[in-house]
Amino acid sequence: MTQHELAAQFRAMHADSQILILPNAWDPMSARLVEDAGARAIATTSAGVSWALGLPDGQGLSRDAMASAVRRIVQSVRIPVTADMERGYGNGTPEDIALTVRAVADAGAVGVNFEDSPGTDGALLSDASLQAERFLAAREAAAATGVDVFINARIDTYVKKFGNDTERFDETVRRALLYIAAGADGVFVPLATEPDVIRRLAASVVAPLNVIGGPGTPTIPELQALGVARVSVGPGLARSIMAHIRSATKELLGAGTYNGIHEQIPSPEANALFAAR
Repeated sequence: MTQHELAAQFRAMHADSQILILPNAWDPMSARLVEDAGARAIATTSAGVSWALGLPDGQGLSRDAMASAVRRIVQSVRIPVTADMERGYGNGTPEDIALTVRAVADAGAVGVNFEDSPGTDGALLSDASLQAERFLAAREAAAATGVDVFINARIDTYVKKFGNDTERFDETVRRALLYIAAGADGVFVPLATEPDVIRRLAASVVAPLNVIGGPGTPTIPELQALGVARVSVGPGLARSIMAHIRSATKELLGAGTYNGIHEQIPSPEANALFAAR
């Protein structure tokens, strides 16, 4: 499939009756496993990519380093990939966002996330008007590449616990409508977990709503019933693998037993995942 075909396919996934489940990968191995398990599309996790390269999350990587990681993931699979590009890198100017969108498209991805935290001078969130300018720049940059990049606006009001419950909800919707008017295609509200809040957000943001699934969040069928269009797991898969490696290693170094490595993919099957296609 060409990049244009993948982009069209990915956009259509947000409008069909089946909720879009986006397991988050951080390298070709995790991406190929996600694809082999049956995922229709893949999201990257900036945290997982950063940790795998020995750096902390939170723009610990440069734009070029993150785009290179995205390229390796795209080249390892046949399904659409959307890239978590944090705040856009550089100084966060509209020009920086445009450069990042071009890097994402050049890497072969067909979607991108940009977040709106932290703000400057200690503010929890970026200025919403400036963030809207960034999404306008992202939309224009995507159009210039000729790739129909799906732009997902991450809103961190729930991550940062902005205001009280009412203020948090109202600010989320205000930002969502502003970002959509500027060119964002979807809205991503991580850590919104209460069913009633999710239902009201889905009805209010007038665009596909993305939430993070995991412990404490409604199940994926429940999220679909609430009106959620897509669900990702952020660094959840990466952190679960990290926990497993540490636990299994402690068992080896302590009891000297092998329960933690009992379940394995056989080497021939693993090699077959990475055979030339």
